[in-house]
Amino acid sequence: MVVADPAPAGRCGAAHPEDPTACVGLVAVRVSDATGVGVEGCEHHAARMLASLDGARVTPLPDGPEGAAVRVFTAADRTRPFCWVDGPRTGPAQLSRAENRERDGH
Repeated sequence: MVVADPAPAGRCGAAHPEDPTACVGLVAVRVSDATGVGVEGCEHHAARMLASLDGARVTPLPDGPEGAAVRVFTAADRTRPFCWVDGPRTGPAQLSRAENRERDGH
């Protein structure tokens, strides 16, 4: 579920509190969880959030940059869920969607 709490100063709504990375660019898209609750975020954090949530979706903002939602969707495919968490990544739930497809021979 996407938490709609305000982000720390200088960070977009899609930035996870434990993710140490800075925003990249302006708020460009909205990421919504499977129930429809969503937040607006920069492309960088939106991709990380999309990769970490099952059933999430990304939609462009009316005043966002052209192609931002496609870039976020594409980046999320290769981003591991909760990628800022250290440790071994071997299980399907810990790998990116692309890595799981490659493992399955697709």
